[in-house]
Amino acid sequence: MRYDVRLRLSYAYQRPVGDAHHLVRVQPRELPGIQHVEDVRVRIDPAPSERTQFDDYFGNPVLSIALRPPHRALEVEMRAHVRVERDGQSQLDLSPDPAGLQAELAGLRTLAPDAPWHFLPASARAPLLARLTDYARASARSGSSVYALVQDLGLRLHGDFAYDPDATEVDTPAGEAFDMRAGVCQDFSHIMIAGLRGLGIPAGYVSGFLRTVPPQGRPRLEGADATHAWVRAWCGVQMGWREFDPTNGIAAGDDHITIAYGRDYADVSPIAGVLKTTGAQTAAQAVDVLPLE
Repeated sequence: MRYDVRLRLSYAYQRPVGDAHHLVRVQPRELPGIQHVEDVRVRIDPAPSERTQFDDYFGNPVLSIALRPPHRALEVEMRAHVRVERDGQSQLDLSPDPAGLQAELAGLRTLAPDAPWHFLPASARAPLLARLTDYARASARSGSSVYALVQDLGLRLHGDFAYDPDATEVDTPAGEAFDMRAGVCQDFSHIMIAGLRGLGIPAGYVSGFLRTVPPQGRPRLEGADATHAWVRAWCGVQMGWREFDPTNGIAAGDDHITIAYGRDYADVSPIAGVLKTTGAQTAAQAVDVLPLE
């Protein structure tokens, strides 16, 4: 499936900002055999005094920008044409059981960026909490495979938790969202990641876009799509990484467009950095995912 993807991030500052430095992660990444980025453009207003691009440790494209003159607003606009062919992946379950996964991990001698070892310990946004591990353990039935466990946990989260944009903030801890049984895609993903890691299953965070389809007979709303998050779990040597969207209770498919991989949201936030100012700021986001065929 080919898409025209558009993202606009807007920031307004109460007082002028000076000498700002940001890392911007908004560009879809190239994923051989899954996702091909045919064209991508990023416009930044005001124009940066310095602008460089590099790939971070996990292979995500990053723009490094410096804005030296005073400014009271910042707009980042990304537009890309992306082809996703994720549905071609085999879903045949070749994963071991959890004990077998530990044996495969023990024999895996690599610390390459995609190595599962990076995604096994606790991280800032996905701590190892006993109650999250206990919740995940209910999906570990006798004789079940790791892939079946991942799917079951994602489906349980989808059924047990309420999607509520007003329940949490971007910095709400995973344990707090778990206790409320409510949150957004970021919360669902952090809870699932923490639960899987508690069982010894490497799991990571995926940021991206999700194409949404309006109800039949109703027009599509411009800007109705949003940045999204889901989970990738390492299911053994033969299956490798598999992705699941607990917010919607589905395996990631051709409607899931990937921006970045990380251990949690802190690794892949759309914009991060430092600036000099006082007072409040406001932020707005708009996303459109338009099918091209």
